[in-house]
Amino acid sequence: MHVLMIVFVVLMFGFIIFIHELGHFTLAKACGVRVHEFAIGMGPTIFHRQKGETKYALRLFPIGGFVAVEGEDEDSDDSKALCNKKVWQRILFVSAGAFMNLLMGFILMLVIVSRQDLVSTTKVAQFEPDAQSAQVLQVGDEILKVNGSRVHIANDILFEFINVGKDPVELTVRRNGQVMTLKDVPFRVEEAEEGIYVVNMDFKVAGVDKNIGNTFKEAWFMTTGVVKEVGRSFVKLVTGQYKMNQLAGPIGVSGAIGDAASMGANQLMMMIAFISINIGVFNLLPLPALDGGRLAFLLIEAVRGKPVPPKYEGYVHAAGMALLIGLMIFVTFNDIMRLIRG
Repeated sequence: MHVLMIVFVVLMFGFIIFIHELGHFTLAKACGVRVHEFAIGMGPTIFHRQKGETKYALRLFPIGGFVAVEGEDEDSDDSKALCNKKVWQRILFVSAGAFMNLLMGFILMLVIVSRQDLVSTTKVAQFEPDAQSAQVLQVGDEILKVNGSRVHIANDILFEFINVGKDPVELTVRRNGQVMTLKDVPFRVEEAEEGIYVVNMDFKVAGVDKNIGNTFKEAWFMTTGVVKEVGRSFVKLVTGQYKMNQLAGPIGVSGAIGDAASMGANQLMMMIAFISINIGVFNLLPLPALDGGRLAFLLIEAVRGKPVPPKYEGYVHAAGMALLIGLMIFVTFNDIMRLIRG
């Protein structure tokens, strides 16, 4: 069963990457860039069809795909080459893949919310037995901020509680029409992983009937909440608050997706949405070899009025690719060691 789950995860990652490449392909066509090939999968070609200037190919291994455009990594005299397009067009092309991943995440969130009976609010509806926060909070309080960060839906509160750690919790609430700040609200703090502490949300928030407006609002803030959390996690990783051995790759993710699948369709879709959004945000980070790294060079070009010499940009991306491959090997090794240790 675990092997089947790994296969499912590989196919899922392949589909997410395909959606990413579809974004690049769509923008290339919209901007009049010559696309030599749009491939589904990798490896040897098992079927292809030529339509105009573009070859549409199905390749053997179902792990994503790619778009080959004229002038992406080399100079070209072709007027339809990417390198000869305006800088804003190249910025759109580079950003389109990540945008599609974020859009896919939002659509999945929209489906999840549409399957729910109610949408959430941030108004306290009831407390769990022996809830410590009941010493300060009251039923009917509408939570507006957690430690100064604005919250819009229940998920926002959960994400903020994840990031509080051991710090005191300060809540800004609206009570009987009056906005007030509650300092040092007591909560139980649990150690989720080594060195990672999470505030236990010991109350439930009220739900309201769905309509078109609040359904889209819930899906939007669920998506932006994940975007913010991915960004925070990256900062914590860089600053050493998260350890490298806490990263997981496809093998490790397969276990998490298996757990989510056992909980139902909504939890599985939530996990896939989270991964798609994660990939979208990660690709926009200004790291060499990623779309964000290419975007950074394009922004420099837009400011300077001339591009960075291609050979220097190539050196940076090559070094970044080597580091990414090394990270993938390290993460996969970590996943295998976790399996061995049980």
